[in-house]
Amino acid sequence: MNIRNYNIYFNTHTISGIVICALLYVIFFAGSFSFFKHEIQAWQHGVSYEANKEVGKDFDFLLDSLRQTHNLQGRDITFYLQPHSLGASVNMSVSKDTTVSKPKQAPAEGQRRGRRGGGDASFFYYDFHQEKASTYAESYDMGEFLYRLHFLAQLNQVPIRIGMPFGYTIAGLVSFLFLFALITGLLLHWDKIVSNFFIFRPWSKWKTVWTDMHTALGVIGFPFQFIFALTGIILIVNWVLVKPLTNYLYDGKQEELYLDLGFSDSQTYEYLYQPIDQDFNTQPYLAELKQKWNGAEFSRVFLKNYGDESMHLIVHAKPNPKLNFSGEGKAVYRIHDQQLIYEKDPHSTSSYKDKVSSIIYHLHFGDFGGYPVKITFFILGIMGCIVIISGILIWLVARDKNNIPKHKRVFNFWASNIFLAICLTMLPVTAFTFIAVKVYPEVNQDFIYSVYFYSWLALSIFYVIRRDLRATNKETLLVGALLGFCIPVVNGLYGGNWIWKTFAAGETDILFFDLLWIAISVVALLAFVKIQRDGVKENNSEKEPAKKPSVVPRRTGRLTKKPVSE
Repeated sequence: MNIRNYNIYFNTHTISGIVICALLYVIFFAGSFSFFKHEIQAWQHGVSYEANKEVGKDFDFLLDSLRQTHNLQGRDITFYLQPHSLGASVNMSVSKDTTVSKPKQAPAEGQRRGRRGGGDASFFYYDFHQEKASTYAESYDMGEFLYRLHFLAQLNQVPIRIGMPFGYTIAGLVSFLFLFALITGLLLHWDKIVSNFFIFRPWSKWKTVWTDMHTALGVIGFPFQFIFALTGIILIVNWVLVKPLTNYLYDGKQEELYLDLGFSDSQTYEYLYQPIDQDFNTQPYLAELKQKWNGAEFSRVFLKNYGDESMHLIVHAKPNPKLNFSGEGKAVYRIHDQQLIYEKDPHSTSSYKDKVSSIIYHLHFGDFGGYPVKITFFILGIMGCIVIISGILIWLVARDKNNIPKHKRVFNFWASNIFLAICLTMLPVTAFTFIAVKVYPEVNQDFIYSVYFYSWLALSIFYVIRRDLRATNKETLLVGALLGFCIPVVNGLYGGNWIWKTFAAGETDILFFDLLWIAISVVALLAFVKIQRDGVKENNSEKEPAKKPSVVPRRTGRLTKKPVSE
């Protein structure tokens, strides 16, 4: 490789990497835990999906309950069903029947109208197992928090208006710059990619360990990280593609584009003002589809024009990845004559759109192979975190030289100090928050935000002020390990879900999350022990006095002449 290309790759890789390192670490760390979003939900609420999945979801009971408090006539009711979950998000629109609909009310001063609209509309979360409704904030849990943190959704609340959600835009830019860092990093090590792949010296000095981790783990995890960066860009900043397509192909009608892509079902039916004279139950229709689409899982259920002769039931389903990796099922029933007017089998031949969207979603969320794929993706995600940390340390050591001006060395140290404090404190803060949500009786969105972000801020400031990178690394591992070991204990004390009980009851999702934290804590503790031992060795070597070299007399080789006697 000629020196010009090497310098281009090196500078692009270094600059793009160091600019995004802290945010990229947050995305990888939170995203790694997001693979177990449903296990986290089951663990926090103490209700196992695996042990209760055969119970089913009683939509008719929910509709009967809603009729007690709402006039459902003429409404559009939508159920958003999450996989491996015992609940659903429910959205009720304003009634199309003008004789029963209420006028939209202006939002109170100081409040903004939600995206779901105002007036008589309603949006809430319903737990079918507990038969309990709650708002989004009340049903908020750590699974949802970490999932949304991995694409920086919390930053959307920052009052910066750029035409798109601020957090999503930042996450998209980070993913885009991450692509540059990945590609240039691979090109940078291309000539030695084979030799570097097999070199890892964990018992050498730390600078060597950082370099080996950065190159070896970076090469091993490159395909995974490239897939995540690419699919992340498509999922987060797809508005870059949607906007021109909407303007030039759909005359600015974005809903029509989403309808053709299958992302929404905004199909409308004319309201006839003719109430149907029959009792409506969803169970017979869903049972018929469940039998037809064996192995498929319902994802969305729409009720259009409820109670009117124009009422339709629309059901969307996702196929079992083991039977069909891509595809989507859809059925449309006309209720007044109980006719199936449209059906698309989820296990039939997939369209091009189905294949592309399914591949993107499955590769990004790792939901197609059960726990082996989830665990593999989790390990690769944590490897990404290690690559980021080692990259920061290599960047700092390479610039901590006497030929670098002092003001630049001070800046480099403080930048690394801040980045490492923000990144490494995520482990103990996450473990601490898991303990807090289990101990505190009433957990909602505000509680999780307060515990996580305030403890994260306080711990980060503490280690930034302390200015000791070794102590930051060592102590965050130790505290994270100790708190991690406490998580299964707290789950047993406050939830009664001891490991042996969840194992006997077949609650594998709750059991798995406890075992996951035990494994994380063991690894963190081993890393702490290694850092501690290496620190002791370095201190001892510094205290040992330098030995004076022994002086060995040398022969000069000169001969002394004896005087000659006369």
